Amino acid sequence: MSESPAERHCSRRRMGLPRQASASNRAMPDGLQASCRKCSAEYYRQRQEAKGKSVRVKVEWERNKSSSDGWSSYCRECRAERNRISYSKHKCGLAPAELDALIAARQGVCCICPIAPAEHVDHCHETGRVRGVLCFSCNAALGQFKGRPDAIRRAAAYVEGNAWKPTLVAPGVYQLPS
Repeated sequence: MSESPAERHCSRRRMGLPRQASASNRAMPDGLQASCRKCSAEYYRQRQEAKGKSVRVKVEWERNKSSSDGWSSYCRECRAERNRISYSKHKCGLAPAELDALIAARQGVCCICPIAPAEHVDHCHETGRVRGVLCFSCNAALGQFKGRPDAIRRAAAYVEGNAWKPTLVAPGVYQLPS
């Protein structure tokens, strides 16, 4: 298998990964470790546990220039969860339990395409009423159609292949489907 300059082969996973996924190692000819960072970390953890030592779990923190120490108050995962709760509460008026109940009522799948996970709250921008939970793609599509049912029906007819075929009513007079 030939490697491209932007790709490197991980020896443990036996797959090609971006070069940025490998840590540096000056002893190697190309200056990179044979395995990717994740595999190297896992191997290190296994070796330390075999010696009876514990390895601290790495928590990712974000930089915050306005704080005194330069770091955020919450780790990335906690901050993402707080933002999700805050967004659903302020934008849609849903408490976390209500949002979880909405997702559970649909067995965690999108209302429109029952293949993707439902993670985004769909609501009417005029009334603010919550319609349901959708996947990212379906929610974005409804947003692009601005929630107009007539435009959505025309798009569905177009995709099905029977839209905008004019009918000849009289010589030179065509009628478009409604």
